[in-house]
Amino acid sequence: MKQHEAVILAMKQNGGYATLGQLYQAATNISDCKWGTKTPFATIRRIVQTRGEFFKVRSGLWALTSEKVKVMELFSNAKESKKEREYSHYFFQGLVVEIGNMKGFQTFVPSQDKNKPFSKQKLGDVTTVSKLYEFTCDEVLRRALTIDVTWINSRKYPNSFFEIEHSTDIYNSLLKFVEFQDFRINFYIVADNQRRAEFDSKIGFSAFTSIKPFVKFWNYDSVSELHTKISASILAERAML
Repeated sequence: MKQHEAVILAMKQNGGYATLGQLYQAATNISDCKWGTKTPFATIRRIVQTRGEFFKVRSGLWALTSEKVKVMELFSNAKESKKEREYSHYFFQGLVVEIGNMKGFQTFVPSQDKNKPFSKQKLGDVTTVSKLYEFTCDEVLRRALTIDVTWINSRKYPNSFFEIEHSTDIYNSLLKFVEFQDFRINFYIVADNQRRAEFDSKIGFSAFTSIKPFVKFWNYDSVSELHTKISASILAERAML
């Protein structure tokens, strides 16, 4: 199998689209393809960037040209249906989970999200714990159970909370974070960069003074790019062992 054919197959297996990080992992594991290079990741990037079988959806995210209509329906911001909005939400929710896994954290998503689609998997397939540890009182714990993604440290306490804001109100997520102001938790709003101004406006409200220094805005492109960088680093390290 030729190298570009392996990339096409890997992308098909992922649903017709993939981050570069997902391609690095999947394409290099296709046994019928010999890469014959010390820099397979650079080769994969060159293939998707230069061949007509692929197109760029957004930074770090690529798709098959033959699946362009379907993919753009899933990831376009214009006139999205409720189903399309949810799909984009779950996709970036899954990327945040995978980044947490690769960084050595345990990961958790709410029970109602575990069967939601993430590429060709379900979100529950990529998280590492099915139940959040009881790190606080019941009332506050119930609130934590609604956070989109939780990264958990080795002491079984939350390290970071992430709320994916594809179309919902950022204000409500910030209110959730206020409940945890007494903990040493990093807070992230994950959204399209077009919502940065909205975030900047709302985090400036006096109600959020106590958490403002600990809340960061993480745009979708940055999520995809970090997923790619960490994937490449881990795979390169494994190849050296």
